[in-house]
Amino acid sequence: MKVEIQGRVQPRYGNVKDAFAAQFATGEEIGASVAITVDGESVVDLFAGHADPARTRPWQRDTISHVYSVTKAMTALCAHRLIDRGVLELDAPVARYWPEFAQAGKGGISVRWLLSHRAGLQALRTRLPPESLYDWSAMCAALAGEKPVIEPGTVGYHPITFGWLVGELVRRIDGRSLGRFFREEIAEPLGADFHIGLTPEEEARAADITDFAPPPELAEPFKEMFSADPPLLVLAFVNPSGFGSHNLSVHRRAEIPAINGHGNGAALARVYGALARGGEIDGVRVLSRESVERARALQAKGVDPLMNVPLRMALGFWLTQPGNPEFAMGPGRNTFGHPGAGGGIGFADPDARVGFGYVTNRMSSSIAVDPRPRALFEAFYAA
Repeated sequence: MKVEIQGRVQPRYGNVKDAFAAQFATGEEIGASVAITVDGESVVDLFAGHADPARTRPWQRDTISHVYSVTKAMTALCAHRLIDRGVLELDAPVARYWPEFAQAGKGGISVRWLLSHRAGLQALRTRLPPESLYDWSAMCAALAGEKPVIEPGTVGYHPITFGWLVGELVRRIDGRSLGRFFREEIAEPLGADFHIGLTPEEEARAADITDFAPPPELAEPFKEMFSADPPLLVLAFVNPSGFGSHNLSVHRRAEIPAINGHGNGAALARVYGALARGGEIDGVRVLSRESVERARALQAKGVDPLMNVPLRMALGFWLTQPGNPEFAMGPGRNTFGHPGAGGGIGFADPDARVGFGYVTNRMSSSIAVDPRPRALFEAFYAA
């Protein structure tokens, strides 16, 4: 069945629409959206397919989808807003703002280390009950009491804990939850349809996603997921494990700021379009120009000790890795953004002043830059 590609695209970038259509024709997609801005102007805003794997609900312009770790960059933006205001200092200890965090030898861990995935808290060793995933207080208490699993200061990607760590820092300083702070400070002023914790009205627009399975190189450790002593890699991703499907209301409505953001391509392109222009778009300033430069500056690089993948980390953002297709976000050498497990991605290219966003509900096994958005941004840059 031929899928109609909807939305708009400037004629110059018609090859992006062609590449998008090809992915539906080959069955790579169920539903998806892609958007691109250039110097603040929307030049691509496309969507197509269905909002559920059974293909009973058409994907609409206002459909939003779960984007896994794409959420982390939105969470980091909240911390950068506070840094801009002078109420959060990068090189201050986290415990200055969150005193309980100093337990278990963590008193010297800085805000900078937290934002650049160097806190050493990728996993919680003690198994927690599934309902803990949706209990903010329980997760923050567990993290405050936990001893680092690797040496603090060492780069090691925090797949789930990053959201509570940064989110609690924001809550302690500002008083608002991370989801509310993001909504009021970033999403609403920009008009960006991105959310961390859905209302019932927003949930009605959410696409159902397929299950995510880890890539083959990471699948072996997950066979021990239910053992008495699972590997740290497993604990980093599934402790606590929640109640199963990420399509459940309990998951969508919770604030899990590392993984359960919902949005569409246009929202991501809008946010990153602002960052690509030094923090401002259409008169709305997300961050100061100085803050954007600080946020995208290289903080650490190395091979992740749990996933065995190369990392170049800024402050809450992944930095592009030219020459490595799985970790390159376009041809620019200064691109920064964040991919999400399953395929979603958003990034800013400050040299070309480009903001890019892509979301899908057909989860691949990708944990970095998925081939589907790669084909789309390669088509764009070729134009």
